[in-house]
Amino acid sequence: MRDTSHLSKDSKDLKLINKIIEYLEKEPYDITALEDLFSMCRHIEPIGFKTAHLYKRSLLFDAPHFFDDYMLYLEFDRDPDKRFYLPRRKVLKTAIVDDLQALSDDKLDLLTISLPPGIGKSTLGIFFLSWEMGKHPMKPNLASAHSSKLTRSFYDGVYEILTDPEYLWADIFPVNRIVDTSTKDETIDLNKRQRFKTLTCRSIDGSLTGATRCENILYADDLVSGIEEALSITRLDSLWEKYTNNLKSRKKEGCKEIHIATRWSVHDPIGRLERQYAGDPRAKFIKVPALDENEESNFDYDFGVGFSTQYFIDMRNTLDDMSWRALFMNEPVEREGLVFPIDNLNRYYELPREEPDAIVAVCDTAEGGGDSVCLPVAFLYGQEVYIEDVVFDNGLPEVTKPLCASLLMEYNVQQCRFESNSAGGGFADDVQRIIEERGGITHITKKRTTANKLTKIIVNSDYIKKNFYFKDESQYMIGSPYYRFIQELTSFTQSGKNKHDDAADAMAQLSEYVQSFEKSKVEVFKRPF
Repeated sequence: MRDTSHLSKDSKDLKLINKIIEYLEKEPYDITALEDLFSMCRHIEPIGFKTAHLYKRSLLFDAPHFFDDYMLYLEFDRDPDKRFYLPRRKVLKTAIVDDLQALSDDKLDLLTISLPPGIGKSTLGIFFLSWEMGKHPMKPNLASAHSSKLTRSFYDGVYEILTDPEYLWADIFPVNRIVDTSTKDETIDLNKRQRFKTLTCRSIDGSLTGATRCENILYADDLVSGIEEALSITRLDSLWEKYTNNLKSRKKEGCKEIHIATRWSVHDPIGRLERQYAGDPRAKFIKVPALDENEESNFDYDFGVGFSTQYFIDMRNTLDDMSWRALFMNEPVEREGLVFPIDNLNRYYELPREEPDAIVAVCDTAEGGGDSVCLPVAFLYGQEVYIEDVVFDNGLPEVTKPLCASLLMEYNVQQCRFESNSAGGGFADDVQRIIEERGGITHITKKRTTANKLTKIIVNSDYIKKNFYFKDESQYMIGSPYYRFIQELTSFTQSGKNKHDDAADAMAQLSEYVQSFEKSKVEVFKRPF
């Protein structure tokens, strides 16, 4: 049944394989045992055993039905250094491929995938289109992008998979054949000539009237052309109209929709789809940032392909903050209507040498939903307010309460005001207790807020931009609480929906707090910023 002579006698794999084979000789129709044997074949295939043909056959069995197996089998005969999927599988399978499978299995209607540039997102989309075409050759598909050059690459990519013997597409779908292609129109038809082709590739600016009806997959890849379009809300509005009129209107009922893109703006098509379909269980929005929460690359693929952590760090140091966050971290910032643009912040390298008039703090406690406890420590010199340090943490209260107490004690903060809405009052009492137990001097007061949060922030924004001073970027580490605090503050917008407002709200509270003090006149002198 199977040649196992090449395996070591003490191999655990050999022992297990032999046991399964012995059992199957007695129970040849036991599906569970057959599945176990397939699994073992897949397990040992990377080691290069002669019996990998059985593993290959198992992939072929599953390839028409499972996208992961399809891609593994499709490239099985390619040279290892030419394979796209296998080196990237460790990342792409759980991050993206499983959800593409869910869409194909009718568990989703809409899937958006936000990824950094260069990680292979378009190639993955081409693979998926070729698979869907094989499964449903008589159902039209439509692929679009911002330019005809990009859609031509979709056409060429799919055509290569269907015709190049390096790819085993014909093994997977042996009854399918190409009956018509057009390089000019970027169309491919399978099995039977149809008015609406199996695949039509057309830029979003190209004419689709009468060209196709999309019955199976509407695939959109990077509809935004670049930074100039992203910075213009007028052009993004126009792009959205093109999408709804030129693409979405082509869909027939039951057609699935995929958007894969590098993000540019909260007003790009993916951003608008996120808002439109928020809460819809049949819509899913995937975001895979360049760096994970530990500042490690998410795309350091096997076999030397992909991008290292250092590569992404270098890119971060090269790009402006907003571009980095949008293109590589999938966190586009509303560029219009920013209340605290990063270039408008006053900066300093070190505190003035004289003693401050006071050291105070405020605390905006978290209200759930991923909100952060924000406690900035401020050194007051007349009307100038220097933000020297901050607690900015979305952890559990048992973590954030000691953090707040420790920071207040470290700087000998004299007065601290806590917002007492929701659970804020109890949070303040616990922090006060910790400080007293440790022998600290901070006196905590509480204030309940009833004012509209956005209004409060806007009203205080001018005072903050004129009188508040924030550390120069060279004075804090990337990924530190101060860094994350500045990121959120400079992302706050008055014209869009803010995911979080803790930093901006804390600044507004601090502004009101310091203005409530009696200020003595001080001599104005040049600050080192």
